[in-house]
Amino acid sequence: MVRAYVLIEMMAGHARRLVDSLNSHEGVADVARVTGPYDVIAVVEAKDVNAVSEIVSSAVHSQEGVVRTTTCVTLG
Repeated sequence: MVRAYVLIEMMAGHARRLVDSLNSHEGVADVARVTGPYDVIAVVEAKDVNAVSEIVSSAVHSQEGVVRTTTCVTLG
């Protein structure tokens, strides 16, 4: 199992809708709006890095208001 933290920068006013959408998405273990340079952080769990990439692509990048993401895969 691979775990990754997806740091998401959003356009103003879109973060809540993204959080609501990700809460019910398979493979998303946790999601929260945060303060700081990112607007949302999601914890993604999948069988391998390719599956993590697919979840980020289909569940995050496809959403309106997403500006940029940084995916940090855990080690060990």
